[in-house]
Formats: sequence, structure tokens, C-alpha cells
Amino acid sequence: MQVVLASRNEKKKGELQTLLGQLLPGIEVLSLDDVGITEEIVESGSTFEENARLKALAVAKTGYIGIGDDSGLSVRALNGEPGIFSARYAEIKGYGIGHNDSLNNELLLKNMEGVQDRYAEFVCAICCMFPEDMDRPISVEGICEGSILTELHGESGFGYDPLFWVPSLGRTFAELDGQEKNSVSHRGRAVRALAMALKNRFEV
Repeated sequence: MQVVLASRNEKKKGELQTLLGQLLPGIEVLSLDDVGITEEIVESGSTFEENARLKALAVAKTGYIGIGDDSGLSVRALNGEPGIFSARYAEIKGYGIGHNDSLNNELLLKNMEGVQDRYAEFVCAICCMFPEDMDRPISVEGICEGSILTELHGESGFGYDPLFWVPSLGRTFAELDGQEKNSVSHRGRAVRALAMALKNRFEV
């Protein structure tokens, strides 16, 4: 079975192929570029789930099984920010331009100065939509609970990984290898839920 991830990011495509392939042998994950979809998908939703659905729908309309995902960091003390704007947090707040991990982390630390409640969640929403049955999409979500540190730790990962502390492991996301991160991450949990939902769908 071929599915098309609504992304041009080869790293993300490879990660999804690895995670889904472990649970669904024979599945092939393609990117937008792989199938010649040039349309820019506008993420106009107000939640992770809505954006994931918009991405999956854009692919399904072209005749492919579409998978859309949206993820980000939600900090309780900041009323859920940066949320759906996680990748462009600094830009949205007038603190920088474009997707800049360094500035995003800098702004997050600045906004968390003196804040005692450091609780945060990484959230990943995934939607899978079939071109022949777009009214019955599969929607799943994965959440990883943690807290925001006061300084960066670790060299791996990307985004807010150096600031996101996972209490159960005693390390940040940026201090984990790929396998360790996938075992607890929001994305790993969401993909495993998607794999189970797909298996159930095709076994019915």
C-alpha cells in the first residue's frame, strides 16, 4: 500500500516509513514531491487536528491516500503557546523571521523567566484520508508530557528538544537517540496509533 505524506521533508518521510513499516510491512510512504503535487497546502486550522486534516484532504483530493500531521509544543503557563505556531513562534511574536529554532528557544526561555509551573506537552495529530472515502478519515493523537528547563541540554533533535525534559527518562529529547525518542515521543505514539487504526480498518 502506498500513502502520501503531505510534506516535502525527506527526513520526516523517512521517519514515518520506519515507524509505520515496523507495524505494517509492505507500506510505502511517499512525499508530495515524489508524486508531483506542487500545491502549497495552507494550514489555516486553529488546532493541530484541523491542520492535519487539511493536509490529508489536499492529498486525498488528488487520488492518493493522504497522511497529514501537525505537531508542536504546548506550555501550560503560556496558555498553550506556542501551540500550532511552534515552528514560527519567534516570527509570530515579532522576535525574528522565518523558522528559527534558536530564536524560538530564546523567546520561550524569555517568556518562562521566573515561572514556577514548567509543565508542557508535545502534541502530534495525524490524519489519514482515503480518496474514495473522504468522509471517514482516521484521526489519531499522541502526547508526551514533560517540562521546560531553564537552559538548553543535548545536541540531538531539533526545535524545542533541548528544553523539553522527560521526567520518566531523566533527559531531554535532545539527549535521546532516535530509537529512545520514538519510544516515548508524541510523534511515535501517534504513528503507532495510526498503524493500529489502519490494521483494524483493513481487517474489517
